[in-house]
Parts: sequence; C-alpha cells; structure tokens
Amino acid sequence: MSVITELALPTGAFQLGRMLSRVGDIQVTLETLLPFGDRSVLLFHTSAPTRESFEAYVRTQPSVAELTVVSVHDDRTLYRLDWTPDDHTFLDSVLSLDGHVLEATGGLDTWVFKLRFRSHDAFSSFQEACSKADHPIDVRRIYNPTTPDAGPWHGLTKPQHETLRYAVENGYYSLPREISTQEIADEFGISDQAVSERLRRAIETLVLTTLLPEAEE
Repeated sequence: MSVITELALPTGAFQLGRMLSRVGDIQVTLETLLPFGDRSVLLFHTSAPTRESFEAYVRTQPSVAELTVVSVHDDRTLYRLDWTPDDHTFLDSVLSLDGHVLEATGGLDTWVFKLRFRSHDAFSSFQEACSKADHPIDVRRIYNPTTPDAGPWHGLTKPQHETLRYAVENGYYSLPREISTQEIADEFGISDQAVSERLRRAIETLVLTTLLPEAEE
C-alpha cells in the first residue's frame, strides 16, 4: 500500500533550495518536476517581490541551462527551469525510488515536502538513502492515504483538488468539452501547461490512492 510522508529540509541542504530560495523574502512552490536524462525540467511559481534580482541570481547558477518566464499574474510568476542536478541529490533519492513529489514549498530557511511512495519499504529505502547522503530530513508525518487522517481529498493537494473540481464542474471532461485549459488557467492565474500537468497529477494521485490500494488488498 502506498504511503505519504510530510517532511522538512533546510534550504541550504539541497541543490534546488540553494538555487531558488537564497534571494530575499521569497516563497517558491513546485508545480512539476520532469527528469530528462542528465537534465531536469521544473515548473515552479514564486511570490518574489523583486523578480529581477531573483532571476539574475538563478541564471548565474552553474547547473542552470535556462530560466524562462511562463506567465505573470499579479505578484505570482510561473517559471520553467532547465537544469542539471548534481549527483546524489535529495530529489534524485526521491525519483530513483519511484517516489512522487505531491507538494513542495520553500523559503529562505526551510522547504516542506509532501512525498508519496508505493510502499513502506520504498519509504524506508528513501530514509536510508537520505541518511547515507547526509540529507538532514525532518519527518513530520507518515500515513496511508486511505486512512481516516489522510484528509478529505485522498492525497490531493489543495491546488490539485480545486483545479480538478473546477474542471469537472465546468464541463472539461464533458463531450463535447465545455471549457478549455486556457479558461481554467485564467481562473487560477497559471498557464494552460500548468493546468494540464496539475490535472494529470491529480488523476494519477486519485488512482494510486483509491483504486490501486483496493487491488493490492
């Protein structure tokens, strides 16, 4: 049965934190992370009060190939980051064990992650990998998504829940389709690419936390 863990990590203890959260009073929220061979593509949004200094700092990092502004809505900016992770990074430990980043938010001092693994054994292997790599993780909560304390949304994050519910209620999955990803994006102030990825992750999470546990049992 899959397991979800909520943990904290010092910003300076992993590469992505050092790259994105070292400039002033900034809050970073991951949207999606896709590995492509030796490189990774990351979508994230920020509430940075000074975009220019933040973008300048990130672009000076040796592992960054390209930082692209996808959209800007009020004080929120959605970015695409093409970068080359260092070997044995914290996120590499997650991905190598088939883990999924459900939610991640970071600031100047701390990042908080919600991760899902397919089993307790996989999560134990992840903890062991973090210990060997000296990643100082602070595990705050561990639970099975089908237990009563898993929350009302079966492992979905609040943005995933709100976006999927809005899409269903407004006919995105109707035939013919009654609303587009761009219209959904306008509602939430994100890009249509981010909407598509958020819906995909939401559906994947629902399957993994509701249908697959029943099959395993």
